[in-house]
Amino acid sequence: MKMKLIRTHYNNIKGNLGKCLLGWLAVLQPAVITAQQITVSNQVIDCGQVLYMKPVTAQFELMNEGKGNVTIQGVEKSCGCTTVSYPRGTITENKPFVVAATYDARQLGHFEKYIDVYTSGASLPISLTIKGVVVEEVHDYGGEYDFMLGKLKADKIDLEFDDVNKGERPMQEIHILNTTGDIIRPVVMHLPDYLKAEVSPSAIPPGKPGVVQFTLESKQLHDYGLTQTTVYLGQNPGDRTSPDKEINVCSILLPAAKNISERQLAYSPKLKISDAVLDLGSFDGKKKKKGVVTIENVGRTDLEINSLQMYTPGLSVELSSAKVPPGESVKLKITADRKTLRETRQKPRILMITNDPVQPKAIITVNVK
Repeated sequence: MKMKLIRTHYNNIKGNLGKCLLGWLAVLQPAVITAQQITVSNQVIDCGQVLYMKPVTAQFELMNEGKGNVTIQGVEKSCGCTTVSYPRGTITENKPFVVAATYDARQLGHFEKYIDVYTSGASLPISLTIKGVVVEEVHDYGGEYDFMLGKLKADKIDLEFDDVNKGERPMQEIHILNTTGDIIRPVVMHLPDYLKAEVSPSAIPPGKPGVVQFTLESKQLHDYGLTQTTVYLGQNPGDRTSPDKEINVCSILLPAAKNISERQLAYSPKLKISDAVLDLGSFDGKKKKKGVVTIENVGRTDLEINSLQMYTPGLSVELSSAKVPPGESVKLKITADRKTLRETRQKPRILMITNDPVQPKAIITVNVK
């Protein structure tokens, strides 16, 4: 009898627990069905140069791509210098909408302000950023735009990060000019993990300039010496890559700089090259041209040639020995291929990385017609 009562009590508990679970599932199920998905096409807007005391507005384009309607329940700002406007009513499915943030520009210098947008059906806010620099006078780029990246003019299409020590974050810029009749929102495509890019301003009106800032994250580079890649500057998000939008980026990574005593320096290897510029003359109908550069160690310990790399295809090298004892030399044989070199737009060069603490990097330029 006692056993029967225990079993009956257990069954009641199990039945009640099951009802509770079903109840919770009934509560949770509608949330899953009506969950909202808000997408943002431009989560960070860089306004570029902004005149002092001239408020600037950034318009963030959003879309309700979820199932069911959504409302904006409120916004939070990082400071009172920014005002925000947004739709107050219901936003239906698949409907685009705009959140506009206006910065008062009452303080000179760089600014970066944050806005959190809270919507129904979402536990986390949508984070937006407006940034730029407040100036007393707008200064446009005064140089020449000698190149084209698609329909945009540019002052350069090649970037070289030379002599970068491990851990450094050097930056370079490409100035661009909008030659189209429409507002453009340039985007850099196919960026590797060691390269970051920012376009300022994010939206460039017709006939106006902008700048693309590249930052090299040298900690993400794994090999010393030459690393090359190609990225593309699109006119707008979703643009396709094409050869006319190419930006060639190369970096030369050196070991982290170390403090060397005078004694260590006195007994270190020392590189001497016979020709930093090798002039091979003209092909004169030949398929290949050859030359020789002498590499000498004028130091007091062995010189080690750790790496030989070509900036462009069309060059090949042959080194008699990668280790050069003090007072001795080796021959570096260089061969240039006419057909391959004609297809490249970069100057043929060879990069050499050695254990010379004063001159760890050496570049040999090859001139051939």
